[in-house]
Amino acid sequence: MRFSCGLGRLQAALLVLVCALVLSACSRPQIFHQESYVFGTRVDVAVYSEDKAQADAAAAAVLREFDRLHRAYHAWEPSELTALNTAIARGEALEVSDELAAMLRDARQVAATGDELFDPALGSLIALWGFHTDTFVPIRPDPEKLAALLAARPRMSDLVIEGNRVSSRNPAVQLDLGGYAKGYALDRAVAILRAQGVANALINIGGNVMALGKKGDQPWRIGIQHPRNPAPLATLPLYDGEAVGTSGDYQRYFELDGVRYAHLLDPRTGQPAHGTQSLTVLITPRAGAGTLSDAASKPAYLANDAWRDQTRRFGIDHALRVAEDGRVEVTRALRARLQFPVPTEVTVVD
Repeated sequence: MRFSCGLGRLQAALLVLVCALVLSACSRPQIFHQESYVFGTRVDVAVYSEDKAQADAAAAAVLREFDRLHRAYHAWEPSELTALNTAIARGEALEVSDELAAMLRDARQVAATGDELFDPALGSLIALWGFHTDTFVPIRPDPEKLAALLAARPRMSDLVIEGNRVSSRNPAVQLDLGGYAKGYALDRAVAILRAQGVANALINIGGNVMALGKKGDQPWRIGIQHPRNPAPLATLPLYDGEAVGTSGDYQRYFELDGVRYAHLLDPRTGQPAHGTQSLTVLITPRAGAGTLSDAASKPAYLANDAWRDQTRRFGIDHALRVAEDGRVEVTRALRARLQFPVPTEVTVVD
């Protein structure tokens, strides 16, 4: 009997030990992913946590916010933004939400800083080139309509924003926040995750990425997409509060007669920009880092060889450009952070 009781105690002790080990394994921090398709691209929210329920709830809240932003500020499906565009075309003013008014003020300032190369007022131009649809038709716009729009010269500086009342001095203005909203969504995601008690996460909206905290005892690590090969051009660590944005000709584009026509349009010519394959900026921690990572990459991309002047205007020290001929140019600050999977010739600039 004594031996039997001892065996029973031993079995109970082993059971407790096994349960403890199982619980310990379950509580180890790991990455929990939630994905969706929003803003015309794949989005991924990765939360590093030991609490799956909390991670899932926080990520789901972020994806709900992304869906709200997508519906509220869609450029061609019925939304608050299209309602404003309709009013502008009629020469009328419209009362908009606090959020949209603030976004437009900020986007107008970004446009002014970058010589209006970043210009969300060019919605009509984007539509003329067929990019206001999920499927692109390889066709050039009507030359007369294109010339008329260039002559009208719609710009963000045409907007008149008085409190929440928005109008335009130029009825040709049609707003498209496609080069701004993904970055704004990154900032909103970080705010929501922090409010939900999440300290470590990585948010990726079609290559626009922002880091919160780190992954265990290591920083998050991301790749910069090669614009012509299905592999990273380089990788780098991304630290708490940093954001990376890339503008490139390799996602939304069509080809016609051997020429690539990307959705990144030059307001000076009305044509898809040529001269740069991709332009990446890394924004160090600051207010609105996510928004800036999206918006500030556009004027630098469109500036071609003058790209470094544009990044300086926004106080950006970390940037990389892949020129049309494949040359890789990178700022000294970013070069110190990069690792190239294969030997790559780069030109370092200050």
